[in-house]
Amino acid sequence: MLFNSYEFIFIFLPITFFVYFYLNSKRLGHISKAFLVVSSLFFYSWWNIIYLPLILLSMIFNYTIGNTLANNKSKINTKALLCLAITSNLALLGYFKYSDFFISNVNFTFGSHIEPLHLALPLAISFFTFQQIAYLIDSYKGETSEYDFLNYALFVTFFPQLIAGPIVHHKEMMPQFANSRNLLKNYKNIALGIFIFSIGLFKKVAIADTFSIWATNGFDNAEVLTFFEAWATSLSYTFQLYFDFSGYCDMAIGSALLFNIKLPINFNSPYIALNIQDFWRRWHITLSRFLRDYIYIPLGGNRGGALAYL
Repeated sequence: MLFNSYEFIFIFLPITFFVYFYLNSKRLGHISKAFLVVSSLFFYSWWNIIYLPLILLSMIFNYTIGNTLANNKSKINTKALLCLAITSNLALLGYFKYSDFFISNVNFTFGSHIEPLHLALPLAISFFTFQQIAYLIDSYKGETSEYDFLNYALFVTFFPQLIAGPIVHHKEMMPQFANSRNLLKNYKNIALGIFIFSIGLFKKVAIADTFSIWATNGFDNAEVLTFFEAWATSLSYTFQLYFDFSGYCDMAIGSALLFNIKLPINFNSPYIALNIQDFWRRWHITLSRFLRDYIYIPLGGNRGGALAYL
């Protein structure tokens, strides 16, 4: 189910919104959160229900390990447990994303004839893997609170950010889910959410999809393109990529605001950047933040020089 699809805009989103706040109006906060989790899982499984157990097992595994790391009451080696958990997450991600690439290289190197697996990549596996790795690392460092599983499940599966990001952090999401004031309708957030969602929808449908037609036509006839047509094709693909991704992020932010949840901004006009460092600061901001906080700095970098380095 896509944000710009009729079933999302006219069926899924309105029903989820009204049922969620109806349950809240009856002071059924835990039931409303459980409903939002189930709705998000339904949204996820719309693409391919076969991968629903994957995200469920991933949540249970990482929540259990995170609690063990945070409490640290047993005498287990927490560093070894953290390494095992991170390795398991990355192995799962690598299995689905790179197994055929690995097999093709083995076949090429050793002359073998191993059949590729041709696995369909589970939707959003990169996003929920990175989010939970960050949670595990922070649990190991004692920087997580006592989150209950319902709020944790909502943090991982919340449908506005599940499919295309942004990559959210538990410190910015969990307090919002736990805040009882967010269980009540906020008409200012509703109006702003609809406005931002509409901007994202326009970016996707009117701009990105138009550039997509031009780019596709150009690449399909690459051998006969003139110099200017080749440049037009390349630029069309560039702008298609940006407006597609940016549009989805805007629709995610707008959808989340309907439920009084504020997602981080993920794009900040990257094509007005004056250099590559400035471009990186503006493009996929939450991915840059993840790479900085959980890869660059732990490997010896510093916050002041992270962006310049990247």
